[in-house]
Amino acid sequence: MSKLRLRFKKTGRAVYISHLDLMRTMQRAFARAGYELEYSKGFNPHPQISISLPLSVGAASLCEVMDFSLKTEEELSSVPERLTRQMPEGIEVYDAYEATRKASELKWLEIEGLFEYDERSKAEMAEKLTEFFSQESIVISKKTKRGMGEMDIRPAFKELSFETAAEGVKLHVLVSAQEPTLNPQLFCDALEQKAADIAPDFAKFTRIQAYDREMNIFR
Repeated sequence: MSKLRLRFKKTGRAVYISHLDLMRTMQRAFARAGYELEYSKGFNPHPQISISLPLSVGAASLCEVMDFSLKTEEELSSVPERLTRQMPEGIEVYDAYEATRKASELKWLEIEGLFEYDERSKAEMAEKLTEFFSQESIVISKKTKRGMGEMDIRPAFKELSFETAAEGVKLHVLVSAQEPTLNPQLFCDALEQKAADIAPDFAKFTRIQAYDREMNIFR
């Protein structure tokens, strides 16, 4: 069968499910829903499912993308409901269709974040955060596969804004999904390294939507 694609949400308690555990959860959900996944060939066959951009533990998403292949032809319109019934709380499959685009075409992620401050003025923090992230260059130290390295995160995001809310300071931003990949947690790392006085006491992030280079919704 041709390559198929799911879009699903991962929110609530499910944000603490790691990527590897999520893959196992997906495999079990397919089996319980009565779907037989296609397996790869060779000495170590594995189910043909893959998530385009693994999500960090603790982060939520409304737009996760997963590719998969089934051994038999199925009515795709029934896949979301059947799978969701087998999922743990917080994971909801809401679309299933034939994949016509390569995952490499996914370029931008729309992110919403919340920076929480126990004591400091939210209005003052929003103003200072806007000023800090408006710099032309923000070079930080980050861990890579080869050890510690440096990255200028400024070219990897755009359309950033902050506003105050009852819970804290809300962030809205577009971050590069691939080449380079910008994990929103790096915003907190940048503050801790360069402006500790405005680093939040706690932060959480949610993926809202995924786009291609032309800012069309990626499907």
